Amino acid sequence: MRFRRSSRDHPFHDRTHAGQQIAALLAQLFIDVQASDLIVLGLARGGVPVAAEAADRLGCALDACVVRKIGAPDQPELAVGAIAPGDIRVLNRSLILDLGLSDAAVEQLSWSASQERTRIDEQIRSSAPLPRLRDRIVVLVDDGLATGASMQAAVAWAKASDPRQIVVAVPVAPPRLIDDFRRGGVDAISILAPETFGSVGQFYDDFAEVTTDTVRRLLAEHR
Repeated sequence: MRFRRSSRDHPFHDRTHAGQQIAALLAQLFIDVQASDLIVLGLARGGVPVAAEAADRLGCALDACVVRKIGAPDQPELAVGAIAPGDIRVLNRSLILDLGLSDAAVEQLSWSASQERTRIDEQIRSSAPLPRLRDRIVVLVDDGLATGASMQAAVAWAKASDPRQIVVAVPVAPPRLIDDFRRGGVDAISILAPETFGSVGQFYDDFAEVTTDTVRRLLAEHR
């Protein structure tokens, strides 16, 4: 397979380009694994185009895992935690303490995130049942990790279903996050692992928002 080169100085042209590189790594990792034993889950919305490339290369099932960050008051992009399917929640206790958030405030923020997560899940998955993860190799894919909150919630959700193995696969993530997942018994791979960076989008030429329609189309193409 020939990858498209980035047109500028960024490592990835877009999410499809990043997904092709992730797919190549996963194909080597799972060279002796049957496709029926694998499922690739893209964290919706941005992780689904990346995950679709991996599922294509592996010839396996694709689905979406809708996770919502629990944003800090007045700083919605600053994640104090995240909510996964089944209202599985992870919280950054140290950040919550630093921000001086009360338990009541955290519960209200969590409730709002859960409501939004459910709304997006219904739009994307049309209330379809969640995929079977038990005894399968579950590959969780996103377009990159900054704080890691959303992926931590997705991992917690996947672990509850007793999969054979969980693999986190992303184009870019700080090495400390990759190490954290590995210490937790989760295999994790990242194409790039810079110590510090401003945002995931800085590694892409095109980091436009992924629409619900795009996610629905990609999932439909893989059913």
